[in-house]
Amino acid sequence: MSDHQDRSSDIDFRTFWRLMGMRPVSAAVVTASHDGLAAGLLALSVTHVSASPPTVLVCVGRSTSALATIKAANRFAVNYLPAGANEIAHVFGGRRNLSGADRFTVGSWARMADWASAAPVLADAVLALDCHVSTVFECGDTEIIAARIEGFALDQNATPLLAYRGGYQAMALPNDVELNGAKKGEKAS
Repeated sequence: MSDHQDRSSDIDFRTFWRLMGMRPVSAAVVTASHDGLAAGLLALSVTHVSASPPTVLVCVGRSTSALATIKAANRFAVNYLPAGANEIAHVFGGRRNLSGADRFTVGSWARMADWASAAPVLADAVLALDCHVSTVFECGDTEIIAARIEGFALDQNATPLLAYRGGYQAMALPNDVELNGAKKGEKAS
């Protein structure tokens, strides 16, 4: 299975992040807005929790500057990046010298008029979720945020961007992926 196996409980910070980089995950940017100020972060730990009510979980490091905005707004958007959005991932992942609202100068961002969050939404996101925070709890150096999905925008024809081994790559999809009975390229009901 591997080139190296270590069953030691002594996994340091660097090793932990190297190991986490070995799992292919959707590249998502979590955005929030409070008092007219937008903030966002690259969130590689976003997952579903429950279908009833529809709930997702987002893990945010306590040192992340966008955390205060998310908590103050009590709402956020999850933007799953499309193939080719590598630069957006780099910007929101802190690999460029941009912070706060300056991060939104890369990509085309808008606010969804009918979304309660007022969070910036990436115009060409594969999927964007409008979320309302329901629970926040701490674990180690991270705050884990459970939030109810209150709205979504979906582009079934878009190809998602995956984070893997410290880089980003497009994920090829079969032509018959379905959502609510609609085949790829058809409108979902």
